[in-house]
Amino acid sequence: MAHEPLLSPYAALIARTPVTRAALTVRGGRAHLWRYGPDDAREHMVLLHGFRGDHHGLEPIVAHLLRAHPDLRVTVPDLPGFGASPPLPGVPHDVAGYAAWARVLLRKLAPGGDAVLAGHSFGSVVAAATTAAPGVPLARRLVLVNPIPRRPLSGRDTLSVGATAVLHALAGVLPEEAGTSLLRHPALTRVASIAMVRTPDRALRRWIHEEHGRYFAGFATRASLLESFRASITASVRDSAAGIDVPTLLIGGARDDLARVGDQRALAARFRDARLRLIPGVGHLTHYETPAEVAEEIATFLAADRAPAAAV
Repeated sequence: MAHEPLLSPYAALIARTPVTRAALTVRGGRAHLWRYGPDDAREHMVLLHGFRGDHHGLEPIVAHLLRAHPDLRVTVPDLPGFGASPPLPGVPHDVAGYAAWARVLLRKLAPGGDAVLAGHSFGSVVAAATTAAPGVPLARRLVLVNPIPRRPLSGRDTLSVGATAVLHALAGVLPEEAGTSLLRHPALTRVASIAMVRTPDRALRRWIHEEHGRYFAGFATRASLLESFRASITASVRDSAAGIDVPTLLIGGARDDLARVGDQRALAARFRDARLRLIPGVGHLTHYETPAEVAEEIATFLAADRAPAAAV
């Protein structure tokens, strides 16, 4: 017998969070974005979601963050090719393509370069590449949640990543309809979800699996999905870290198989100015399992930026 869908454990808090939807033309494509918090907020954060995600997955963090930090506005776009945002016309959906898109978006949203840029998982790779671009800084601070510290194909989980790559390669050679169906198959979504979840809370686990089932297949086209998948397994934050000059916060899960603790510490050491915060007992799904803890770390990081300098 089918189960009734579980209500999000964060539903009440998210419902109390003010949000408006907007759209902008960015690099020839229509970027759909969600703005949380007051329009006249003193501070602004732009938050990028991960591979196969969209803005929904980051709402638990945003809601907790705005409860603790009510003078903040958070903008969460759906990356091109995911959620409500269509693919970019004639532009590869790789890290360089996404970073170029994010730079234009930031100039439109915060032309003074005074926003905080943040990203989760693959979004951390894009955010880091965006911030490392030469020229005038486009953001004053950087927050990376579950950052990817090394290229997944070069890590200790090469076998599982390689198997996933084989499935995506198969989806690319099948006829369009069959290949897209394979990429959206619920069994593949469930396997990926089970591999990442760490919480012992059975109700939360079931909700996370349902949430992945609702949104994991929400990509626009097979072509854009395969391009972004290739980028997600061949790039990392490490590629950009040395070129980042702004203060950076890394928030990782202590049980993240995609980002082992040793790799996260080695990554933090590559930045000029970075601090690493590890959340115990959680893996790659901090946005679902421990959003309050993630929000607390971000709020503390932002508060330090506002603290008056010590008297000399």
